[in-house]
Amino acid sequence: MKTNRLQLMSEGNVSKSLFQLGIPMVVSMLVTALYNVVDTYFVSGLGTQQVGAVSVAFPISLIFSGIGLTFGVGAGSYISRLLGKKEVDKAHRVASTAMFSSVIASVIAAIVIFAALTPVLSFMGATSTIMPFAKKYAMVFVISTIFSAINVTSGNLAVSQGASNISLTAMLAGAVLNMILDPIFIYTLNLGVQGAAIATLISQMVTFGIYIKFFAGGKTIVKIGIPYFKPSGQIYGEIIKIGVSTLLLQLLQALSMSLISNAASSYGDEAVAAMGIVLRIVTLGANAVIGYMKGFQPMAGYNYGAKNYSRLQLAIKSCMKWTTGFCVIFTIAIFLLASPLLSLFSDDAQVLAIAVPALRANTIMFFTFGFQFTYSTLYLAMGKALAGGILNICRQGIMFIPVILLLPAVLGMNGVMYSQAVADLLTTLVTIYFAVKVHKQLKQV
Repeated sequence: MKTNRLQLMSEGNVSKSLFQLGIPMVVSMLVTALYNVVDTYFVSGLGTQQVGAVSVAFPISLIFSGIGLTFGVGAGSYISRLLGKKEVDKAHRVASTAMFSSVIASVIAAIVIFAALTPVLSFMGATSTIMPFAKKYAMVFVISTIFSAINVTSGNLAVSQGASNISLTAMLAGAVLNMILDPIFIYTLNLGVQGAAIATLISQMVTFGIYIKFFAGGKTIVKIGIPYFKPSGQIYGEIIKIGVSTLLLQLLQALSMSLISNAASSYGDEAVAAMGIVLRIVTLGANAVIGYMKGFQPMAGYNYGAKNYSRLQLAIKSCMKWTTGFCVIFTIAIFLLASPLLSLFSDDAQVLAIAVPALRANTIMFFTFGFQFTYSTLYLAMGKALAGGILNICRQGIMFIPVILLLPAVLGMNGVMYSQAVADLLTTLVTIYFAVKVHKQLKQV
């Protein structure tokens, strides 16, 4: 089993190997996004303010995902390279340091958010009518995100050694349970929006239990345990130099969603709810690409560490082909099905009047997302932290924040709707430069 995982990264058909490594992660990332989509779907029966409450609290989960990804992706990239160099003992220490650090950091973050919950939700776009529901939801939701952060770290550590199936099993079990528990807690037990958060908490705890069983089972290539928890400046340096850009990406996504909700709040609760629903749907498409990249990342890191540059270039081409194809199909589907799709989440005519054109506007440039993420992932897998970091934060940070601050002032609500498309266009231009640069480097070595 261990040998098969390493063979996928080092031998055989590249496209087939990428699918075997990536598809389980695509499913698990879609399942992750479905948590909030499912919450939104079931909460929609309670009213527009309740949908708004779930929407404004969502960026909190991105902060904790950022913590999980910081240690998971940072350690995962390093572990893949260590395995390529056959340094397995050091990989044990890196994985253990990442896991225990993720637990500590997420607990500290939760305490800080609880201490400033009202101003945090206000910044994230909660209006006076949405705030009471947002606080009820967030009080439990924040606890669930602690487990979410740990689960994200665990999933990435599993993927770094080619064991992507465990992430699929763990996330799928949690998501199915969430779908079952949501209507029970929200309607049968009459707990409203807080019921949705309780269902999420229980589901994340179940996922956490599956990961514990996996890593404690003794069948993994990389082991995690107290005896291996020997943090050092060198290990943290390797983790942080790669992981920090992922943390910034998640924090910037949280900030960008908060800025969107804030800008939309000027146009009423319906606008906040509409943009919240739109962002959930777009996240499904983005997570599918990100999941596939989690299969590409260990292969790229392993082959770069092993100096197998020809296989690395084949992996890049395959990644580009499949992700771009998916993004084009997703965009076409959104344009054709926007209205019936959004009707699943709201029957409020005012919400739909905003959401339908907003969903189409948000996906105009989505066909470039696979290209953007291929190269940001490649640079990080190669250990090139600065370039990878720039590409990683470009879409939701460097380009998006100035656009969302300026465009609505000029175009009103249309500026809110089209901000992502403009940011995607600018990010694509930057990515082209870095893509050309890295291919020149790979040809010279």
